[in-house]
Amino acid sequence: MAENIKVLLNTVVEKNASDIHLHVDKPPTMRLNNKLIELEEKSLIPDDTLAYMKAIASSEQQAEVEKVGGTDFGYAFEDKARFRVSIYRQKGNINIAMRLIPYKFLGFEELGLSHHIKELCYRPRGLVLVTGPTGSGKTTTLATMIDHINSSRDCHIITIEDPIEYYHTHKKSIVTQRELGADVPSFPEALRRGLRQDPDVFLVGEMRDLDTISAAITAAETGHLVFGTLHTTGAARTVDRIVDVFPIDQ
Repeated sequence: MAENIKVLLNTVVEKNASDIHLHVDKPPTMRLNNKLIELEEKSLIPDDTLAYMKAIASSEQQAEVEKVGGTDFGYAFEDKARFRVSIYRQKGNINIAMRLIPYKFLGFEELGLSHHIKELCYRPRGLVLVTGPTGSGKTTTLATMIDHINSSRDCHIITIEDPIEYYHTHKKSIVTQRELGADVPSFPEALRRGLRQDPDVFLVGEMRDLDTISAAITAAETGHLVFGTLHTTGAARTVDRIVDVFPIDQ
């Protein structure tokens, strides 16, 4: 079964699909150009998806599925790509959704990003938010920006993610990548600890609550460049979202 999933993931990488779904009572299905395409004729049975989980998840991750019904983590597929994995229970069975994360960083031009976006990478301090719905390219955009800073500036970059998706090697900068659960308990705690580690740049994987947003703003106000994401559409909605998170007295 381990070989079977390698064949499936190879197909996803070769076709440059965005996702693959391993769902009981459905053949393995990839998303390509926003269309769902079945990779086999035979539908998966519970033993299939259970075996797939055992092939890609650690014993700790499998225990988390057993305990709380699901888990999310990053998975390195040989030297070809990484996947963001979400394992979850549905009708008592194991299902798996995997999103492709290429090893190669895309350039600003390849992503259609203007030179104004690149200029943000040289700001000494401030808060930069990349917003949009799920699947709109927020993570890819931030990975490109962090890679550019890493290649062009003398910085200590701290990324805080859940899970780590793109791996950054040390180039001109030092890059510290911390994963929730494995390295730190929460985004706000990681930010507070990070302030004592001589940082220049922070990447916060998701500005999901008051404590995280407040800690990120504090980091920006104290002379650091902070990047983060929000699931909003448009600048006005982003400001409203941040304001709405805070109590009226703040």
